[in-house]
This record gives sequence, structure tokens and C-alpha cells, in this order.
Amino acid sequence: MNRLRTTLLLCLSFVMLSAGANQPTARVDKQLEIFSDVMRQLDVNYVDTLNYEKLIETAIEQMLRQVDPYTVYYSEEDSKKLREMTTGQYGGIGAVIQQREEQDAKGEKYLQCYIANPYEGLPAQRNGLQAGDKIVTVDGVKVKGMKVADVSKRLRGLPGSTITLEVLRPGEKKVRQMSFLREEIRMEPVRYYAAYKADSLEKPVGYICFMDFTENSAHDLQTALDELVEKEHIGSLILDLRDNGGGLISEAVNIVNLFVERGTMVVNTKGKNDEPLYEYNTRYDARYPDLPLIVMVNNNTASAAEIVSGALQDLGRAKLIGERTYGKGLVQSIRQVAHNGSLKVTTARYYLPSGRCIQAIDYAERQKGNELKRDSAGGIQPDIVLSDSSKLDVSYALYSQNMYFDYATKYHQEHANLPDPLSFELTNEDIEDFIRFLDEKKFTYETETSKYYKKLLDMAQHEDLDSTTIQQLQDLQERLRPDYREAILRNIDHTKELLGREIVLRYYYQKGEIAYHLRFDKELKAALSECRRRYAQSNE
Repeated sequence: MNRLRTTLLLCLSFVMLSAGANQPTARVDKQLEIFSDVMRQLDVNYVDTLNYEKLIETAIEQMLRQVDPYTVYYSEEDSKKLREMTTGQYGGIGAVIQQREEQDAKGEKYLQCYIANPYEGLPAQRNGLQAGDKIVTVDGVKVKGMKVADVSKRLRGLPGSTITLEVLRPGEKKVRQMSFLREEIRMEPVRYYAAYKADSLEKPVGYICFMDFTENSAHDLQTALDELVEKEHIGSLILDLRDNGGGLISEAVNIVNLFVERGTMVVNTKGKNDEPLYEYNTRYDARYPDLPLIVMVNNNTASAAEIVSGALQDLGRAKLIGERTYGKGLVQSIRQVAHNGSLKVTTARYYLPSGRCIQAIDYAERQKGNELKRDSAGGIQPDIVLSDSSKLDVSYALYSQNMYFDYATKYHQEHANLPDPLSFELTNEDIEDFIRFLDEKKFTYETETSKYYKKLLDMAQHEDLDSTTIQQLQDLQERLRPDYREAILRNIDHTKELLGREIVLRYYYQKGEIAYHLRFDKELKAALSECRRRYAQSNE
């Protein structure tokens, strides 16, 4: 019964938090009484022994799913996830891993994890792990069949602890064993920065790819910007917030503060009944108050990244270019709950200087039993809107089936060196070799057109159309079957870009991959063009 009391106390703390009061209301009391009685009846009468911890964990998860995706419970065991989210630090080997579904000799499917991306300078890379290595064991435990989250948990541990891995490299039959020390891993928020020169501009244009709003990330951005100003003498800046999912609001305010003066309101929050909770103002003198600024955003720009881009837009400090942002304008706070657990709970909404809220989905509708809908006015609308026109069926299929990844592994094994990312070019002969590789792998894919047509044919047969019509439809279906060779060659530049990025990643890691990708980046080219246009206007 002690264990039962513990679980009931845990539930009580959650319901009190959700009620938003120090003492539970009569309505909360009633629901807790019902829940408590159900648990006691189970404890006394159920035929089998129950796992109360699992039951309560499931109850909590299901309860929070009715609220919003950002309100999450972390047990004492999972509390380190919160630290990783806010600091960007964890103890581990410094590598991204991926899982695949594979088949054994009997045709039975299972999950298998691979090293996908070792980070340059971190333990995995320094100790010889390579992209494409199949993970066989971690500290003596076989990981065949484990999900990526379970394998990742085993790879992480206390900094300074020894990890022993067995991996199988493609093309080899003998398992490699390697042992080394885990380290404190901190993901760099500034992934890449450079200066771009143009004949029509008096000074170069700075570019910074910024990915994480974690502790001290604003200082990291400032350091990169200082270097671009002092060493490259840039005259304007492009800040790339594409695919940036946000993080700490304090870091967002500090980044805006680099470009706007002390005492400027960046964002405020409102809680229940739209009551004001807190106003975030800049606290320091602006470091670069006059530096022309363009911010790049896309559909995956969210939360703190939307605060930066939206505030700079509202304050007339930057032009935004790209796609409408995600629309995540909810504030989460960390609350401690019973037995060293934590609840990351939504407590307010963000409002930008203009008064607009960027939240695109009203999760309160879920409590009313209504269907959730995305508000088209949510998110941040760029000043210059660009749409991504590069989403092709064949490209998606090649990526999702790991064809780019596997060919890059093969290419790396066959080529000891590679030209630097700014000069490397895949040849047409390389693309032909890639197509031969696809033939060997028996690669196939379906276009959206062929998928819809298949449904049409099924419906026609179900409705018992005459045999001549059915045959004509079947003949046309064959003509709609995609030819991946033709699709690849028709979009050869796009294929070279995507395949080249994966290959460059093998030799020059993340910074090299970004540098290579930016050579093809249409959004960056548009941003540079806008810099040139604004420079010409200022000199008229």
C-alpha cells in the first residue's frame, strides 16, 4: 500500500498543478477521489500483481496528451533530458545514430542501429567510428532489435566513464572492438559562419548558421559575429534561423539585444485569462545597432527562433526572407513534483512588440472537444516569401531508403581524399556510378501520381467496369511507373547537391557539409541579392 500511496500523491501533485492553485478545488477533489478509489479497488481485487509505477506513468502521459505536446512529465530517471535541452550538454560519445528495419536469413524483420554522423573532434570521431558502422554491442550488450532511443541511452553516461563498442564496418566480416572514454558533449549553437564577397558590394556579407538557443548560445553568436566584423570587415549580416527549433527565451532576448538598444521590449508573456506575467526587455547597449541585417526562416523555425525573427521584424531592425515560420508561441516553465520528478508545463503565451501572438494552434479547442486547426495567421510571415520547390518524389525516396547515405559510405571507402567543400564537384560519371549502385540495390519507388492511380484502378475493378476499360487503365498504369534513372538525370543538379552533401559529410563533417550546401542554396542567393539591392538603394 505504501507504493500505492506514493503513486496517488504523484497524481495529486499533477492535478493541483493543472488546477493552477495551491489547494485543489472541489472539482479536482471529486476527480481525485474517483481516481483514488479505482486504484484501491484494483490493488485489493485485481487478479494479478500490478505495476503501479507503469500504471501511473501511463495515466500521466495520457492526461498530458489532452493538454498540448509541450507539457511533459520527466521522472527522476529522465530528468537529465531537461538538462540536455537547456544546456545542450550531455555525457556521451558525440555521434548521431539512426535505426533501420532489416531482415534476417529467415525473412524476419528487426531494428538495427548505425552510426550516422560522428561529430568532428568528439570521442566517436577521434576514436575511429565512421558513418555507416553497424552497432553490434554496447558495453557487451547486443543491441539488435533495439530502438534508436534505447541504443542512444546506452551510449550516454557519465563523462569519464569507459564505453566499449563492437561495430561492423560495411564490406568487412570481422567485428571491430573499440574502447574509449565518454566526455561532456556540448553541441555548438553556431554551426557555421563565413563571409561572402560580391563585386557590387564595398564590404563582404557575413553569414551565421545558428541552431540552438541553449545556455550561453547568445555569447557564441556574438563571438562569431565579432570575428566576422573584425577580421572579415563585413558590412551586413545574414542570420540563418532555418530549422531552428528554439530553446531558452533569455538567449533570444540577448541575441536581439545585439542589434537593438537597451530598454527595448522584445517579448512579453500572458497567462490565464490573458493576464500579463512578464516583460522581457533588452538590458545592455546594442553592440551592432546599425549593421544591416537579414534573417532567414522556414517552416521549421520555431519558438525562441520566432521570437528573434519576429521581434527584429516588428522593431524594423531586420528583413525576413524564406517561408512562414512554424507558429510555436507557448511558454513552458519547469515545476518540481513529488519524488524528484519535473513537469515542463505550458504557463503562458508569447507576444511580440507589435502585440501579435505567433501561436498557430489553439490547444484549448482540444478541451472543448473540437478538432485542432492551424491558424493561417500563426507564425511569422517573411518580408520576402520563398517557397521550397525542390521536394521531388525520387529525392525523398532516395533519402528515406538511405540510398544517398549508403552510396556515400561506399564512396568514402573507395576514395581516400576529397577536395575541399568549396571546390568539390560530382561528375556525370559519378552520377552514373550512383545509378549502377541503385540497380544493384534493386531500388524502387512510387510517385504520388502512381499511388493515386493505383487507388483509381482498384476502385474501377471494384465497380466492375468492362474488361476493355480495365485493360486500358492497366496499360496506362505501366506508363505511369516511375523511371528513377530518368528522374535522376532530369534533376541531375539537385541529385548532385543532395548526394554531394552526404559525401562531403564523410570527410569534412558538419561544417563542411554546410559550406557545400550553401553553394546550392537558393534562399542564401536571394538573401545576398537583397543585400546588394539594399546597398544600391543606400548609395543612390
